[in-house]
This record gives sequence, C-alpha cells and structure tokens, in this order.
Amino acid sequence: MRFIGNIIWLLLGGIVMALLWAVSGIVLCITIIGIPFGIQCFKIAGLVLWPFGRQIISGNFGVGGMLLNILWLIVFGLELAFSHFVIGLVYCITIIGIPFGLQHFKLAKLGLLPFGAEIR
Repeated sequence: MRFIGNIIWLLLGGIVMALLWAVSGIVLCITIIGIPFGIQCFKIAGLVLWPFGRQIISGNFGVGGMLLNILWLIVFGLELAFSHFVIGLVYCITIIGIPFGLQHFKLAKLGLLPFGAEIR
C-alpha cells in the first residue's frame, strides 16, 4: 500500500512540493551561512518525494538546534510549512484525499522545526 500511495502522491503534486523544497535549498546554499539550512531543505525534499511509510520524530535538538530552528522560521520555515498546511486542508476535503492531507500535515510540522528531527 505504501508503494501505491507514494506513486499517487507523486502524481498529485508531490513532485511540485519537492521542487519547491529543492529550489529553497539551492537559494539557501548561495551563501556560506545558509548551507546548513539548504542541506535540511534537500533532506526534506527527498522525504517529500516518498513520504508514505516514513515517520518523523522531532524534538531532539540542543541549544544550537533551537537557535537554528528559530532562524529557520524567520527565513523560510513559515512559508513552506504554511504551503503544506493549506494543501493538506484542500486534500482533506474528500475522503480519498485524507491520507495525502495527513502526509502534508506531517511535512508541515517538519517544515517548522527541521533541525533535530529524525526521519525513520
């Protein structure tokens, strides 16, 4: 079921959101200061391409991770998390779209606090 869900996910906009994350990563990697943020964007872009069957465990960050998460929210985090949240709401309108909406909500949570999150 995970394989079918991931294929349908790609066809229903997963590729577009992965490209959004990848472009954000490229923009952030232009400067040396933005490289850690860009790397996180690339990791999340990989997750966005194949989200079914993966779990996100967040909250395992120290002081440095907390500071990077705050800076992340100011720079790109709110916009990307909000886009996943809105798309998730749109998918949850129909019964068939609820699993895809839940995946977008999972990605929105990761978009808010990417540093210290573990993807399994």
